[in-house]
Amino acid sequence: MKPITDLIHHSYLPPGDFASPQFPVHKASTVFFTDVEQMRDRQWLDKSGYTYGLHGTPTTFVLEERLCQLEGAQHAVLLPSGLAALAQVNLAFLKQGDEVLIPDNAYGPLKTLVQAELANAGITHQLYDPMRVSDLAQRITAQTQLVWLEAPGSVTLEFPDLLGLLKVCQQHGVLTALDNTWGAGLAFQPFDLMPGSGERTGVDMSVHALTKYPSGGGDVLMGSVTTCRADLAKALKLSHMRLGFGVSGNDVELVLRSLPSMALRYDAQDHSCRQVAAWCLQQAVFAQVLHPAVAASPGHAHWRQLCAGDVVDGGLVHGGGRAASLLSLRFHSHVTPQQVDAFCNALSLFKLGYSWGGPMSLVVPYDLTHMRQHADAALLQGGFVRLSMGLEDPMDLIADLEQALRQALS
Repeated sequence: MKPITDLIHHSYLPPGDFASPQFPVHKASTVFFTDVEQMRDRQWLDKSGYTYGLHGTPTTFVLEERLCQLEGAQHAVLLPSGLAALAQVNLAFLKQGDEVLIPDNAYGPLKTLVQAELANAGITHQLYDPMRVSDLAQRITAQTQLVWLEAPGSVTLEFPDLLGLLKVCQQHGVLTALDNTWGAGLAFQPFDLMPGSGERTGVDMSVHALTKYPSGGGDVLMGSVTTCRADLAKALKLSHMRLGFGVSGNDVELVLRSLPSMALRYDAQDHSCRQVAAWCLQQAVFAQVLHPAVAASPGHAHWRQLCAGDVVDGGLVHGGGRAASLLSLRFHSHVTPQQVDAFCNALSLFKLGYSWGGPMSLVVPYDLTHMRQHADAALLQGGFVRLSMGLEDPMDLIADLEQALRQALS
């Protein structure tokens, strides 16, 4: 044979007993079969074999199983982004004539997905007030097939009565899906919200933007959907197959490499966030400091029920539970929008950029008047920014905030 043919059909195979801290990266579109019988019989739904790159490789199967362990699930699928994971759930379980309910403070792209793509498919929706269980109960109809949950809410960080909302959905026999990116399987267990209670207190599906804490580097886009129910897992996997969703083996490698340090990074960013929040509580320019561990933050009691201990100091709960890396600030109304923008521009360590969970701290200004229908009126008064803590020293972050306030407000 010619050298080019030998290169393609080289006979060497490495020994199969190689083991190391990092799992090998298996990249494939085509998967070989030994004979036609195996080609016809091999299955991928139960992870007993490999058929095509989109349906899984040893590398993707390993990440799926580790995510199941993290969130307390039995089944998982990987998606190319967190938003794709949100879309996957909607597309797998909603059809023309169905209705989906979404919290008013949900992740913005989920709302626009429903308002545009799903509406074009004849699927209706309602936005409910996540801080009022009764509002959700009143909105469920015979057409409601799916209820989205988020804890805490996007940007404004209100922590809902997740148990109360879940109980209403279970009473009506409606599927529930939780955006668990903030909790990440560390703050609470989505499939067992009250361990040891003896009751079923878990959601049906958990969606996780692996882009955030599991990746940790700000350089990977990936999402996942996990569940404990075999029937839901089969529906998700078949829909996943039909839609042609896939993820890069190299991206999976990066997430697998970061998972062992995830809890350490999460806790370090949580610790920094509480220190920054404590400093912000002392600044007269801020009308509101929004963070689940701040006693005055909306839904603080619900956060403590699921996530926290009982040590309170200066309006902030320390230790015991987890509260992630996000902190939002509402300025008093006398601070102009131009001054809020100037504050963001003056920051040095906090970079202007979306997402969170990476090594660098971020800041984003928001206009809530275009984002909320059911928000408390006071929340819409004054400029608003969201901070995400990275892995910098918290005292350096506080110094950065202090100098930016001086520049913007002088």
